[in-house]
Parts: sequence; structure tokens; C-alpha cells
Amino acid sequence: MRHPLHPVLVHFPIACWSLATFADFASLRPGQSLWHWSAGLLSVGCLIALAAMLAGLLEFSRVPNGPALRDTFLHLSLMVVALMLYAFRLVLRMDHAQPLPPDALSLSIDAAAFIVLLVGGWLGGRLVFGYGIGR
Repeated sequence: MRHPLHPVLVHFPIACWSLATFADFASLRPGQSLWHWSAGLLSVGCLIALAAMLAGLLEFSRVPNGPALRDTFLHLSLMVVALMLYAFRLVLRMDHAQPLPPDALSLSIDAAAFIVLLVGGWLGGRLVFGYGIGR
């Protein structure tokens, strides 16, 4: 019985990116400064996402042709977009290695990245639970 590494790793970037998005939006509430957590969460999420993507590429050869392969390409594309958006969000709101509070642009990027993350994650779940890939 083999144990693929990709499904184990993906939980960390999903959790980190989701929490970073939550922290940024929660900071809109007066008196909240949760955005200070965002930079660290985004950094950890992006680093582990790279490892998860590498592990996913190593398991790519096990995906059968047909609808599963099409969903795999779509999943891969969406998750690359999510990584790029979250990495851009991180770099955008840094000033000399110090995080800055979120503004309208960074909150828009957070929202877009989170939607892409949700759809890409749903497709990943469909690959596992619908097509049985990685089981």
C-alpha cells in the first residue's frame, strides 16, 4: 500500500492561506490587528505549497487519461494561480521585511485567491473521492 505525499501536504497551505485571508478581513473590524499574522501565514503557506505541488507532479503519472486527467490539469492550473496570487499579496504588502496593514487592493487579491483556492481544492477532492486517485 502506497501513501502519496501530496494529500498530506496540501492541508497546510490551505489552512495557512485561509487563515491569512480571515486575518486580513477581520482586521477591518475596529480594534483588530490580526493582519500582523497574515505575512507569516502567507509565507508558510507558499513554501509548503511549493512542496505540495512538487509532490503532486511526482504523482501525476498515475492519473488515467480522460475526465480525471482534464480535472487534474484544471486543479493544477487553479492551484498555481492561487499560489501566484497569495505570493503577490505577500510581496505587495511588505515594506523592508515589515508587513503592512491590508488595503483595498490586497483585500481584493485575498478574496480572488481564496475563491480560486476553494475551486481548486474542490477539484482536488473530486480527484480523490470521485476518481479514486491517490487512494
